[in-house]
Amino acid sequence: MAKQNYSAHQQRIIKNYYKNKDDIQNQKLGEIIAEIYLAETDKKKASLWKRVEKTLAHLEVHPKTIKFVVENQDLETLSEIASELF
Repeated sequence: MAKQNYSAHQQRIIKNYYKNKDDIQNQKLGEIIAEIYLAETDKKKASLWKRVEKTLAHLEVHPKTIKFVVENQDLETLSEIASELF
């Protein structure tokens, strides 16, 4: 892969993104939880649970915990995990 030449401004944006990546993922998880509560169709809920699985993996939550929460679609446990991460 070719090396990218980024301007100083772009480099700061990239640096700040990775510096705040956990906070960004935590916010994303909170938004997904809210969307699950408001979702009306099973299809939408299934899509959101897939996003939960990916987001928890990015936050480096233990794989067994992710599997348990997603398989059981346990919003209470998911909310507890999210509050611990914040």
